[in-house]
Amino acid sequence: MAEGAEIPPELRKYAVYALGKIQTSPAITGGVAFVGSDDNYLYAVDLETGTKKWRFLARPDETLPPGQVQSSPVVAGGTVFFGPVANHLHALDTETGEEKWRFLTGGPVHSSPAIANGVLYSGSHDGNLYAVDIATGQEKWRFATGKKIKSSPAVANGAVFVGSHDRHLYAVDAESGEEIWRFKTGDRVFGSPLVHEGMVYAGSDDGHLYALE
Repeated sequence: MAEGAEIPPELRKYAVYALGKIQTSPAITGGVAFVGSDDNYLYAVDLETGTKKWRFLARPDETLPPGQVQSSPVVAGGTVFFGPVANHLHALDTETGEEKWRFLTGGPVHSSPAIANGVLYSGSHDGNLYAVDIATGQEKWRFATGKKIKSSPAVANGAVFVGSHDRHLYAVDAESGEEIWRFKTGDRVFGSPLVHEGMVYAGSDDGHLYALE
């Protein structure tokens, strides 16, 4: 359980998961760990003392329930970026936890964001891969796959690589959002691809690990 984890009384009707269950990997910078929890908060925790610096409730709209944070955060330029299952991407100040911007997606976000050249890339259950300007939170483009995206994207050599539940691995131009190629596997691509020395490696629920040029 994250230190200080609790659900306010007015939100307890939305509590579905075990309090404080953590399914994300932390991002660490400047002596602080940033980690999401199923109690609907993103936490900033001091590495030396283990004390909570701040927490942010992933509730983009007060008329809707909050969302569990099951997307691992990423930090760049004094900002921590993450997506909850409450259909948004968020950008927070790393020192204060104040929100800089939020971006509405068409479905929950389990895909952990990747950042390159001032752009954030993340998938959503609505089947789209989004490219969002990290300074403004404005959409640059979106690329539609056939089904939900839980895979976290990898960015290399001007391309974004991501898997989809539609059984494909995609390479998408990082600047334009145009498809470069797609590769069909035997089942959904849930895991995240890795790019190394001109090859992209990705696993599939069909039980195979693929190595592609």
